[in-house]
Amino acid sequence: MDIGGPATALANSAYISARGTSEGPGNPDSNRERKYHSLLKLPHISVCEGLRETLDLGFHTVCVEQPIGKRLFQEFLDSNKDYGGACRLWKDVEEYNMAEDEGRAEKAGKILSQYMEPDAKYFCPFLPENGITKLRGKRQEAGDDLFKETMDSVMDFLQEVPYTFFLESTYLKRFLQWKWLEMQPIGEDCFLDFRVLGKGGFGEVSACQMKATGKLYACKKLNKKRLKKRNGNEAAMVEKRILARVHSRFIVSLAYAFQTKTELCLVITIMNGGDLRYHIYNVDEKNPGLGEPRACYYAAQIIQGLEHLHQKRIIYRDLKPENVLLDNQGNVRISDLGLAVELADGQFNIKGYAGTPGFMAPELLKGERYDFSVDYFTLGVTLYEFMAAKGPFRTRGEKLENKVVKKRILKDPVSYPQRFSENARSICEGLLSKEVDKRLGFKNGTCDEIRAHAFFSGINWRKLNAGIVDPPFLPDSKTVYAKDVYDVGGFSTVRGVQLEDKDEDFFNEFASGSISIPWQEEMIEMGIYGELTLWGADGASPKDLRRESILEQPAKSSTCALS
Repeated sequence: MDIGGPATALANSAYISARGTSEGPGNPDSNRERKYHSLLKLPHISVCEGLRETLDLGFHTVCVEQPIGKRLFQEFLDSNKDYGGACRLWKDVEEYNMAEDEGRAEKAGKILSQYMEPDAKYFCPFLPENGITKLRGKRQEAGDDLFKETMDSVMDFLQEVPYTFFLESTYLKRFLQWKWLEMQPIGEDCFLDFRVLGKGGFGEVSACQMKATGKLYACKKLNKKRLKKRNGNEAAMVEKRILARVHSRFIVSLAYAFQTKTELCLVITIMNGGDLRYHIYNVDEKNPGLGEPRACYYAAQIIQGLEHLHQKRIIYRDLKPENVLLDNQGNVRISDLGLAVELADGQFNIKGYAGTPGFMAPELLKGERYDFSVDYFTLGVTLYEFMAAKGPFRTRGEKLENKVVKKRILKDPVSYPQRFSENARSICEGLLSKEVDKRLGFKNGTCDEIRAHAFFSGINWRKLNAGIVDPPFLPDSKTVYAKDVYDVGGFSTVRGVQLEDKDEDFFNEFASGSISIPWQEEMIEMGIYGELTLWGADGASPKDLRRESILEQPAKSSTCALS
């Protein structure tokens, strides 16, 4: 694999240095810029108390969905002897759910003895006796849903009296401080740009680093004038809105949305392993394609991502190898949701031409109404290309007009290389069925039908969801899996387009700043939460949470946006 010319080698060196080497991730302290890190300060409580009236302070929103809210609520529970048992049970069940299969029965036994025996130190009297009896009978099975009813009871208990007291505690005040910090403006000066990784329809995608924390991301840049010229504003907003809605380990996450003078910027999960098209064709050019075990693993993760989108009533419409990205650990995520569409409540299908030639399903090509099934046809095309190093409707390197590809999709049967196993051929045939009713897909709210196929018999879906499966391929941490910077290609200057006030209104709406869950995860992962969430001696409230210190100088604003 050619590493490119001197400019590419230099760009790669800086990028690799920032992200760390094979010895482990980069040291956050060494990657932070002191000036910007010093701006991350929690304000005096008097600055942010008004957020009580504007934030959604529902139990599930604060204590389940938001990482900092959950952590503060658990710290509150641990500080109260009446709720400590429930909190420990909560954490132990989460640990059980993440455990390897061979240790789960033992962990289940410990949970029963520590929380469900009347004489146990952390006995939880709110748990129903009939539920405990059922658990004793199923403990040795150590099933995935063993503690589901238990956790329902725990959450029912915690959201009543304990949560009421939490809302009046200093822990809630600390949460308000973090929400205030999360809501501060974000601008281009907050990020350091590294090399270009690729390009989309409206601009480049580059690696970048959050200066205050040292965390690496990818920045997808959308040229404002190019968006307007190509009527791309609505698609850009849909992509941004969908990325902010979804939160799955199998889909890239949106952490920030901001604007510069010329561009709208989406800061998303960095995927250092490159896209799968690159791995199919460029990593080993003499032997293109992926082995069946590797293709199976990636397809399984894609299925989990598609299911998450479809459960949120989102049709993806642009699955293909270059939109499936590989991270440092060898896991994949779906990316580029620019063609995705949201179904309204009560809406079951849509009509509209969207996708990539060679990947679009027959019903879409015929102008018929369609639903989530089109994404499983594209999955079939993608899986086929993983293994065959070519699409199912053209030979390798064949240049065809779109109308010819369309005819083949609608009329021609698919032929399979000899190296496809019986199960590989069967799963592709099920996904590539030209008849929607016969196609494998999203049925009754799940992808269980696909997961049950023999092709995936070696996949432990629980462990896959938990992120505890060893991937079949680990990217080299000293390699940049991207084209030479000169091969990525540039964009011509957009001429004849003038931006107006209504355009600026759209840009301001788009540039909404930090996205709650990824931002909070970053604060925890990069150690900022531990640095700033400090308490007084012997549990006393620190000055920034005490009303009597209101006359003291409040912390400076944390914004790092350009003035």
